[in-house]
Amino acid sequence: MSRLIVITGAASGIGAAVRQLMEERGDRVLGVDLKGTEVSADLGTAAGRAQAVAEILDASGGVVDGVVTCAGLSNPSPALPPVNYFGTTELVSGLRDALAAAPAPRVVLVGSISATQPVDQALVDALLAGDAEEAARLTEAAIADGRPQQLYPSSKSAVAQWARRTAVAPGWADAGIPINVVSPGVVLSPMTANLVKDPKMKQVMDSAVPMPLHGYSAPEDIARVIGFLLSPEITHVTGQVIYVDGGAEATLRPASHF
Repeated sequence: MSRLIVITGAASGIGAAVRQLMEERGDRVLGVDLKGTEVSADLGTAAGRAQAVAEILDASGGVVDGVVTCAGLSNPSPALPPVNYFGTTELVSGLRDALAAAPAPRVVLVGSISATQPVDQALVDALLAGDAEEAARLTEAAIADGRPQQLYPSSKSAVAQWARRTAVAPGWADAGIPINVVSPGVVLSPMTANLVKDPKMKQVMDSAVPMPLHGYSAPEDIARVIGFLLSPEITHVTGQVIYVDGGAEATLRPASHF
C-alpha cells in the first residue's frame, strides 16, 4: 500500500535521493524546500515552519506515514541553527498528530558525524530548551569570537539529543511513532562539493572524519539506510543514532563507547 512520506530538503542531496527511493517503492512524497518542491517554505523562520506544517496537513488530509528531515545548512551563519534544529524539531512536532493517525508512522532525522566534535554547550542547551532568542545571541557570539566551526556540530548534537529524549516521551513511542537519527560522515553532495575540491580542506576533512570503509559516501548510500528505518517492518527501533560514516565514529571514539 502506498504511503505518504514528507521529506525536507527534498530538492537536492540526500533529500532528493530519499525522494527517488521512496517513489521507486511506490510511495507518495511531499517535498519541502525553499523552491522546486510541493511545499516551498523557509524552515529557518517560525513563520516558514508554521506554513510548512499547515500545507503538509492540508495536502495529507491529516495522515502522514513518515517524515524525513534532510534540510540543513553547513556554512556558518546566523541561519544555521534555526534551520538545522528548529526546522527539524518544530516541523516533526507539528506533524505528531498526523503521524499518530497513520498505521505505521516513522520519523528519521538526518544528523551528522560532526556531532561528535567539540560543540558550544551553551548553544546546545539553548536549542534543547527551545530558546530561539538565546540561541540566536549565542550564534552571533560564536561568529564574533571566531568559533563559527562550532555551529554545525552544535546544531546536530542538539538534534540527536532531542531525538533520543523525545523518542520515549509521552505521545511518541506510546503512540507507535519511532524517531531515529541517521548520521552520515562525508557525503558527496552540493553541501560538500567545494570542500572536496579544496586540497587543504579535504585534508582537514579526512583527518576529522576518517572513513576507512569505502571512503566518502553518495547520497544514495544514506538514503538506503533512511529507507530501511522508514519501513513498516522495522518495529522496535527508536531513539537510536545510526552512523553511516564508513567507520569514522568507531575510529574516533573508544570501543567502550557504544
